[in-house]
Amino acid sequence: MLEMELKILKSQAGPAEQSFLFSREEVSSLRLKVEELEAERSRLEEEKKALEAQLERLTLQCHVEESRTKPSACVSCQHWLSCLGFYPLWGHFHAQCEGDYDQSKTKVLHLSLNPAGAARQRLREDQQQLQEECARLRELVRALEAGGPVPAHLEAAAGLPSSREVAELKKQVESAELKNQRLKEVFQTKIQEFRKACYTLTGYQVDITTENQYRLTSMYAEQKADCLIFKATGPSGTKMQLLETAFSRTVPALIELHLLQQDSIPAFLSALTLDLFSRQTLA
Repeated sequence: MLEMELKILKSQAGPAEQSFLFSREEVSSLRLKVEELEAERSRLEEEKKALEAQLERLTLQCHVEESRTKPSACVSCQHWLSCLGFYPLWGHFHAQCEGDYDQSKTKVLHLSLNPAGAARQRLREDQQQLQEECARLRELVRALEAGGPVPAHLEAAAGLPSSREVAELKKQVESAELKNQRLKEVFQTKIQEFRKACYTLTGYQVDITTENQYRLTSMYAEQKADCLIFKATGPSGTKMQLLETAFSRTVPALIELHLLQQDSIPAFLSALTLDLFSRQTLA
């Protein structure tokens, strides 16, 4: 159970450093586990005492029951021996009825599988196991508080990876981080290439201003502030709505024709590109 909880604590760690370094919270958790084990040991000791008391009560009850049934039997035997003239044998017979026996001729047999003895043995084994586990946990807590390496025997007991495994895991994490960094660099490079290709082919630089809003700036714009802003609407952004800007108010004819009448954003952008290009050519 302790090994499983330590593995859960290890799997819940976030970054690579937290996977191999123990924090104060983990040390406190181990302390709490030691206290729980000591409480469990105390509970087992109380159960042991309760079982012993119960065994004593049962033994006493058996003696009481025997004492209740023996007198009648003894009286009958006394009357029978008196009738036969063997009354002197009554003392010997009565002693045997009371549980007396000749130790030189009589042997007392004890059951090898005594339930009470088995219960005591089980309690002793559980108590010994809990004491050993508490000792290992105390030693592990001391080692963690000191900040030094965890001894090998404690690593196996607590289910911790060995130093060799930790080094191997660190190498794997470093390799994965390096691979992730290279993928990010390649991704950024491809994004820039795609943006440049879109700018060269369509004549518009597309930037995301806020969520679901896109700013389009033409390569033929007379000023840097001349831009169009579209907002994605509908499910999955299937529709685009032109928002009013200072630049959009300068081309009302194109908006009326291509957006309101023809309902074509590509036609509107193409017409706007031709209009701006013609202005630069005439200029």
